[in-house]
Amino acid sequence: MNIERTFIDGLIIIRPEVFQDERGFFLETYCYDKYAKFGITENFVQDNQSRSVKGVLRGMHYQINEPQAQILTVLTGKIFDVCVDVRPASLTFGQWFGIELSEDGNRQIYMAPGFAHGFCVLSETANLHYKVSSIYSPDNERGLLWSDPDLKIKWPISNPIISQRDQTYPGLKEIYQNS
Repeated sequence: MNIERTFIDGLIIIRPEVFQDERGFFLETYCYDKYAKFGITENFVQDNQSRSVKGVLRGMHYQINEPQAQILTVLTGKIFDVCVDVRPASLTFGQWFGIELSEDGNRQIYMAPGFAHGFCVLSETANLHYKVSSIYSPDNERGLLWSDPDLKIKWPISNPIISQRDQTYPGLKEIYQNS
């Protein structure tokens, strides 16, 4: 397993070891002992899966009070994944990181608690798997406007398909000033 630390503390790209031959491939998508060697020691308590079609943009979602660490894996398709640091005490508060992830890349992304997360689908469909470290809590669910002009996220699609809820989230300045 190889890892790449990003410029944002708590955000790691993981490349699991892939065993491949003419039959296909095998890889471990999670092994506590191996991930703990790189500081990923959360107790993951829930697994989620989503499917979206081309042009869908989901996000930017996070939880307060019970923030979730996540390990995201693209099972099929291709996405542009974005993480925004929403930890007020962080040196990189308000900064974002984006990366293309796909079924072919055999890469995962780990997000420590305190990141808003979103993605847009670049392939016809995409199936994603998330491991999370706390149970989903509707009362703690929050969102950050995907198109916040202060963040200047460079989404690789125009005219995305976005839920009504995701279109109405506040910008980071508004969230931070109200907390």
